[in-house]
Amino acid sequence: MAAVTAERVDQQTRAALSLDAHPERGHRIFERDCAGCHGAKGLGNVKRRVPALAGQRYAYLIRQLANFSGDERDSSAMHGVLSKAGLDNPQTWVDMAAYLNGIADEPRLLTGPGRDLALGQHLFQAQCAACHSVDASGDADGFTPSLRHQLYGYLSAQMHKLAGGYRHNLDESLMSFLDQMDDRDIGATADYLSRLAGPGKLRKRMRDDGVVVD
Repeated sequence: MAAVTAERVDQQTRAALSLDAHPERGHRIFERDCAGCHGAKGLGNVKRRVPALAGQRYAYLIRQLANFSGDERDSSAMHGVLSKAGLDNPQTWVDMAAYLNGIADEPRLLTGPGRDLALGQHLFQAQCAACHSVDASGDADGFTPSLRHQLYGYLSAQMHKLAGGYRHNLDESLMSFLDQMDDRDIGATADYLSRLAGPGKLRKRMRDDGVVVD
């Protein structure tokens, strides 16, 4: 059953990436259905550990919306949102992804205590940069997320959850690596990433529909 769901997510993602994107429509949908948790400008919620989505990779956003819709990621809140009429729809995912990807990053209070930044940088460069790129902006294809300037609390919480294997489609080597990290390692890495302001390496391209995405 899991394999069938994963295949369906792959099919939906590929189909979505072939659709024309309408960022203006995505903006309206985001304001109506998502801004209450992710913030009016997609900057997340520190207290609730809801991630910032502003400037996140276009293909990654589409893939994750497909994952949540297909129950490949756990979140009762996201499942509830995507069960609404019109939101369990690849066209909607594309429109929202195009809107969110185009939002400029803004300064925000999201960092950790700053005690172990050198450790965090070392761990990221040694163990994570091969997939997430040396500046943490994600891979060339866009399916690996940018981790730059993400909320410290969200990053830390997600790393702990990933180590526990809570994501169905998680790479086993990543889960094994994270499981070996202690609280200090995770906190240091999350703190380092939370301080990487700005978009990092951009791979902007114009799609056939005229929408520019990264």
